[in-house]
Amino acid sequence: MKELSLNSLILASSSEGRIALLKRINIKPGLILSADIDKTPSKKELPKDYSIRMAKSKAEKIQSLNPSYFVLGVDTVVACGRRILLKAENVEQAEKYIRLLSGRRHRVYTSVCLLTPNRFKQHIRTVVTIVKFKRLSVQEIKFYLASEEWKNKAGGCNIQGLAEMFVLFLRGSYSSVIGLPLHETYCLLSNYFNLNLY
Repeated sequence: MKELSLNSLILASSSEGRIALLKRINIKPGLILSADIDKTPSKKELPKDYSIRMAKSKAEKIQSLNPSYFVLGVDTVVACGRRILLKAENVEQAEKYIRLLSGRRHRVYTSVCLLTPNRFKQHIRTVVTIVKFKRLSVQEIKFYLASEEWKNKAGGCNIQGLAEMFVLFLRGSYSSVIGLPLHETYCLLSNYFNLNLY
C-alpha cells in the first residue's frame, strides 16, 4: 500500500501557502484544484464543526469529479470565542476583526480531510492553536490595514507577514495557523504513500 505515487493525490486548495508548506516536507501533489463550495456558516455552527465541514466539503467536491484519486481537503478558521471570523473581504471587515483580536487570545482551527479513492475511507484531523495578540495602538492598526496583508485572510490576519509582530504567544502548531498542520498531514499521508524525505 505504501508504494503509491503522489501523482494520485489531489490537493483541494489553490492556496500558495498550503502548496509551499507541503513542499517543505517534500510533498508535491499530482494535481492542485480549487473547490468552489458555499462557505456560509450554518446558524449557531461552532468554529471547529465549521472547519471540519469545509475541509470535508472541499475534498468531496473535488473527488466527485476525480473518483480514482486521493483528495486532501483543508480549511482554516479563526475564532474569537464561538464567533467565526471569515476571510476579510474589505478594509472595514479587516478593521473590525483586528480590533476584536487586539489584546486577547483567539483560536485557530485547521481541519484536514483525506479521502481515499472512491471514498473507501475518510480521515479527518483537527488541530487547535491558541494565539494571543498584544493590545494594538491606533497607529499599529492603521499601519496593518494600510499594508493590505489582511486581504483574503481568515480573521484578516497573515501571521507570516506583519501580524507576526503582534503575537505575544502561540500554543500549538505554527504551520496550522499558516494553513496546514504539517505533522498531522504527514502522518495521514504516510499511511498510504512512500514519502521519500531524503
